[in-house]
Amino acid sequence: MKKVGLIYGSDTGMTEEVTHTIVDLIDVDIEVIEASVVSINDFSRFDQLILGLSTWYDGDLQSDWENFYDDFKTIDFTNKTVALFGLGDQYGYGEYFIDGVGMLAEVIIKNGGKIIGKWSTDTYDFTESKAKIENEDLFYGLAIDEDNQPELTQERLEKWIGEIEPLFN
Repeated sequence: MKKVGLIYGSDTGMTEEVTHTIVDLIDVDIEVIEASVVSINDFSRFDQLILGLSTWYDGDLQSDWENFYDDFKTIDFTNKTVALFGLGDQYGYGEYFIDGVGMLAEVIIKNGGKIIGKWSTDTYDFTESKAKIENEDLFYGLAIDEDNQPELTQERLEKWIGEIEPLFN
């Protein structure tokens, strides 16, 4: 079994909490790295990755991911499998809901990576999202809304992990 790198950024601690829940639920060997200390070399150590972040304000990346974004755009994702999860507020920021997931996904795809764990948009009420796959009712990754739907987080995580876990073995 290969080791999976889980890289996340968290300003308020919510993404960190979701990360810990993922680590507790998934049955794969995971190395967790905070985006505040990640390097390009960390990405080269893994063929399989889980990336997590929140979206801030008017579609901005979480601060640690924003600081690393120029370097992130240079990473070669060829032969890498990547699952994404994002936190956002679908009502307060409905026109930017989990945009960070879409911003990272765009780079991963452009740089040769394969994205797994796409997630239905059905149970969300948002206006726009860079994370929504064009002409599909799917996000590039799991959408978590702790502001408006915290009661659905555990169920969503369990279902999403059930979908991605077999792909990491």
